[in-house]
Formats: sequence, structure tokens, C-alpha cells
Amino acid sequence: MRDLYIDGAWVEATTTRGGRAVLNPYDASTVTTVSEAGPDDVDAAVSAARRAFDEGSWAATPARERGDLLRKVAELLQRDREHIARQESIDTGKTLAEGRIDVDDVTNVFRYYANLADSDAGRVVDTGDPGVVSRIVHEPVGVCALIAPWNYPLLQMSWKVAPALAAGNTMVLKPSELTPLTTMTLVSLLEEAGVPRGVVNLVLGDGATVGAAMVRHDDVDLVSFTGGLATGKKIMAMAAEGVKRVALELGGKNPNVVFADADFDTAVDYALAAAFVHSGQVCSAGARLIVQDTIHDEFVAELGRRADAIRLGNGLDETTECGPLVSAEHRAKVERYIERSIAEGARLVAGGGRPSEPELANGFFLRPTVFADCTRDMTAVREEVFGPVVTVERFHDEAEAIRLANDTDYGLAGAVWTNDASVSQRVAGALRHGTVWINDYHPYLPQAEWGGFGKSGIGRELGPTGLDEYREAKHIYHNINPAPMRWFSGAPKEG
Repeated sequence: MRDLYIDGAWVEATTTRGGRAVLNPYDASTVTTVSEAGPDDVDAAVSAARRAFDEGSWAATPARERGDLLRKVAELLQRDREHIARQESIDTGKTLAEGRIDVDDVTNVFRYYANLADSDAGRVVDTGDPGVVSRIVHEPVGVCALIAPWNYPLLQMSWKVAPALAAGNTMVLKPSELTPLTTMTLVSLLEEAGVPRGVVNLVLGDGATVGAAMVRHDDVDLVSFTGGLATGKKIMAMAAEGVKRVALELGGKNPNVVFADADFDTAVDYALAAAFVHSGQVCSAGARLIVQDTIHDEFVAELGRRADAIRLGNGLDETTECGPLVSAEHRAKVERYIERSIAEGARLVAGGGRPSEPELANGFFLRPTVFADCTRDMTAVREEVFGPVVTVERFHDEAEAIRLANDTDYGLAGAVWTNDASVSQRVAGALRHGTVWINDYHPYLPQAEWGGFGKSGIGRELGPTGLDEYREAKHIYHNINPAPMRWFSGAPKEG
């Protein structure tokens, strides 16, 4: 199985550990089996990236030409849109409609960084001395280890690959061992677009073996990781041993605050999407619903009614509204959160278990679940469940809404729903979260930074700052009229 891409070629893994089955979460069937890398494969991939950076031409390639390659990738993504969307649905369980949106979003990200690649020529620093020219230029960091999660494998990897390439870096990619297929396809498209040998390398395998070897490798200059907090802490510690740059996006526990004056039907509709798109397996999911007390009971009742009506099924079926969870292990983890919530006194309004339809029995499904009467001391309110579970808290006034929304270790995203422009701006300004939506939920823009406060991570993806994560700033100071300083007394006398 030639599933690894190293130094410009698809190669077999050198390890004898065998392959890993990639499962379709809809019915647990095997989609394919892929080989897994070992430490020697990681070393080969990093070494290829190192040579390509130190001895190759990519870093010195004009930024406009790097942008042209990214534009070509965008064209290829649209050419193969339906195939890639289907592949993403089979790999992750998400609906085909979500897969299509992902491909379009990824296309826009590549186009954005294609245009941004040559837009920054640095800046001139005013020294006040006409005999000195001082300027700031940007150079690529070097070899980047890019590690993406299983929930948005194509999207999250592209958020890293596009700016890293635009900046002139070389890289080693590692998708989640659960969902490697679309990253493999992306690498094939990069190869077709003409990426130079060694610039992009791909290894497959788990985090403990392959990911750790990438992070610890002496020739890696930067590590970008999206995933869970516990793994992020380990990566940060390992990267610190080599004083490597890190960019970490580590999830969130995101508040969705609804004031009584918000449009009721719209707010309920968006609350469902905020919590249950991709079965809640979204780092920015609005899993903490915080509703003003005067509409709380009516809102919860309607939310539960609509949650119970969500159609589960095969992501490839156009009538499916919500797919399965990614694996049996992950479903069991979410079920433990549901059991604990009930034990801690939360009131189950909707869902709470597996669906009863026989055709869904083999898949990793859970019914969309709504809990009311929730308080901040409950585990599911504090911790990232990462599944189709929403907890509902109530608030009385604006001050309490802000206090509850900010009472979290995370700070990735949040939303406020109100028809009062003053309230919306005050609350949005007070929320300690990296993205705040007003009367909306979930949209992002390639040109707008994405990332979080607190334990949601370090650094930003997307936007100009997302490019800066992969660049070093260099100060070049040019004395255009040098003359002896005569600082020390031993200098020869003039004349």
C-alpha cells in the first residue's frame, strides 16, 4: 500500500505494524485499509522537507508563483468537488451537503492565501537618519509539522497547508488516523498542481507514535495542531524541548446567549444548528445555550420538540439532516457525559440515547440531546462533550448573561441574540471569546482570524495573522555611509 507521500513519491510504510481499517461511521463497514508510518517514515518525511527547504527553491520562489500554485489547487478542488464531498461524508459520517460546503470553504481558503501571498512586501522603518535604510521583511519559518483532527479533516488541514505554502515553508502532514482519506486526496491535488519535490510530505498513523515523532524531531521548526486540550498540552510540552514555535487550536465550550427580545423562531432554528450540525462534533458548537428567564421554558420546549424531529441517517442520503458520530469509542464517551448529566440533576428534554430504527443499528448514532435545568457545576456544562448534546442555562439580566458566558476555561467562540443593538454590542465586547456572532452562528471567513482565548489555544488561523504564524520577521539595517566609530582609544589617529 503506497499511502505515504515522501520526497515527491507515494511510498509504502517501512513499519511492519500492518494497516489500519478506515470505517464508515454510518454502518461500521470498512471503506479501505491504509498503511501506517513508523518512526523511520517520519524521519524520512521530515528529512525530505528539511532538504527541500534548505537546498530547494520553494522558499525563494517568487510569492506570486507560490500564489499561482494555490490557485491551481483551488481549481482542482472545484473540479473534483463532488468526489471529495462524498469521500468526506463516507470518512466522517457528515452529510453530503456539509461535505460540499467544506470543499467550497477550502477552495476559498486557497484562493485567499493565493492572493495574500505577494501582497506584503514588508515595511520600511523610519530611523531619522538619512544614512540608514532599515526595513522589515518576512521569511518562512522552515519545516512545519501540521496535525489535523478527525471532525473536519480536509478543512482543518487546509487552514494550515494554504498559509504555510503561501509563506514558502515545507511541511509534513498528519491527518487523524480515523479520517485520512481527504488529506490523501489533497496531497494528490497538490502533486498534480506541481508542488516541488519534498515541499509537501504525508505520513499516516496515530498521535502517540507518528504525531509525537513529528513534534519531537530536531528538524521541525513549527508545530500546528488542532484537536483536544489534553493532547495539545502534551504537544506544547514536547515542542518546548526543542523551543519550537507552536500554533494550537484546542476546542471550546461555547455560549449561545438568547435574550427575550430576539426573534423566537430564528433563535430556536439557529440554536439547533449551533448544537447539532455534524452531530455536535464541532469545536465551535453552541453546546451551552443560555436563555433569558422570561422565555426560557417556552424556548426549551420548542428546542426539544424540534430536536426530536431531526432525521438521522446515511450522510450520502440527501434527506438526512444529521449523521453518526465518528466512532464507537467516541459515542461511548458522549454517552458517559449523558449518563453523568442525568446523575447530576439535569433534566432530559430530548434524545439521550441511540435511535431505534433498525437501519441505523450498525452505525455510531446518538439522538440529538437537550438538557435543561443545568448549572455551572455540572460536568457537561464545563467540559467539551463534542457530541450532539446541548445544555440549557437561564439568566435574568445582561450582567448575569455575560458572567455565565465567560465562566469557562475556554474562549473559542460565542453568540448573542437580541434585537437591541446596544445590548448586542455591549455583550459582544464583553465576551472573552475569539469569535463572537451577533444574531448568527457558525459562519467564518478566510480573511478573518480564527482562534480562541484561554485554554482554546495559542495563535490564530485564517486572516493575515494566519499567514504570519508561518513567517519570521527579519530586520535588515543598512548603513549606507559607514565610517569609523572611534569608540575605543586604540584607533589610529586621523591625518
